[in-house]
Amino acid sequence: MDGLMNAVQSILGAGPSVMLPIIIFIVGLIFRVPVKKAIISGITVGIGMIGINLVITVLTTNVGPAAQAMVERFGLNLTIIDAGWPAVSAGTWAQPIAAVMIPVILIVNLIMLALNRTKTLNIDIWNYWHVSSVAATGYIVTKSFFFGILCGILFTIIIQIIADKTAPKVQEYYGLEGISITTGSAQGYAVLALPVGWLVDKIPGINKLDVKPETIQKRFGIFGEPMIMGIIIGMFLGLLGGYDIIGILQIGMNMGAVMFLMPRMVKILMEGLIPIQEGAQKVLQSRYGDREIYLGMDAALATGSPAALSTGLLMVPITLFLAVILPGNRVLPFGDLATIPFFAALVVPSRKGNILHSVISLTVVMALALLMATNFAPVITEMAEGIVKFPDGAAQITNLDTGGNFLKWIFLKFSELVASVM
Repeated sequence: MDGLMNAVQSILGAGPSVMLPIIIFIVGLIFRVPVKKAIISGITVGIGMIGINLVITVLTTNVGPAAQAMVERFGLNLTIIDAGWPAVSAGTWAQPIAAVMIPVILIVNLIMLALNRTKTLNIDIWNYWHVSSVAATGYIVTKSFFFGILCGILFTIIIQIIADKTAPKVQEYYGLEGISITTGSAQGYAVLALPVGWLVDKIPGINKLDVKPETIQKRFGIFGEPMIMGIIIGMFLGLLGGYDIIGILQIGMNMGAVMFLMPRMVKILMEGLIPIQEGAQKVLQSRYGDREIYLGMDAALATGSPAALSTGLLMVPITLFLAVILPGNRVLPFGDLATIPFFAALVVPSRKGNILHSVISLTVVMALALLMATNFAPVITEMAEGIVKFPDGAAQITNLDTGGNFLKWIFLKFSELVASVM
């Protein structure tokens, strides 16, 4: 088992920029894409993912320090630290159940495709850890290996269903033809945010406020340009963090660069995916008529949208404010603050790019997420203990990505219920 886990960790350690080209090449051959075209597609996707990761690095290295500055400036003193998704991912892969879940996820996905119970082929193996974290939660709480596997299987089925249901709006709004989003964090926040957004759209007055990048640009001219919006939001974060004028201008320019570059990186990645998607459709249509197939991909593709990025960045100070005023919350948001644009990936299309409605919806959900993350802390701490170096002064850790994820929290409660009767 240790050998299998080490092999899995080595493969995943190569990162999506190495894994995705290989996966795309193999999938391309399966769907009869010519070898040359499959190789070019794989390499193009890898280059696009490298570009996306570079831009995400700019995002995280600027938002993280700004958030830390806000924490220090406003004297936030909460006892459970949000250690971010990397800590929980590392803790997940250290569990004996995690390596087993990769073939299980693939098998469940293929069975559902064969039985026509899903349209999504989930090729985002890098994010399989979301399913493995649910399996690890079931295993830690009940001490039952097989129950953990059951939790992982059920969560895989749920991910496939949500990916299928949300795909039409994802494709329409983001222009990602043939793509669905299978990232567990984006789905977990969307499950609550979508009905909240529907209610927001029924509130008189608010439902008439159309705050989209396009309408901002139409009304305010240059200030509606994505790069200018990024600069303004970045300067606002710097101002809240107490930066000096140079620091405010620097974070503003960096956020403007993120807004400008991310759509271009996503476009490069999509250039590589198009031949694979076309090949898949031809093969399936020859065998099953007009049956569609979606390629399940990372929520990072959605960050090419100025509305999704703007929503996520505006949620950073809102999340910190909620942490202070929310009764019962013990979580100090930090590690996952820069990940919030990913949480918005499925929310923004449902609101047709309306930033105001998306922010209101996510604000409600984030309040609940902080309470869930507080409740999830003991299990996440046990999962990561001995694997992850805890922040100074932290007796317990949690995160927003898993701890604040409604779907994963439901599995936590399910596991606790089963453990109570075992």
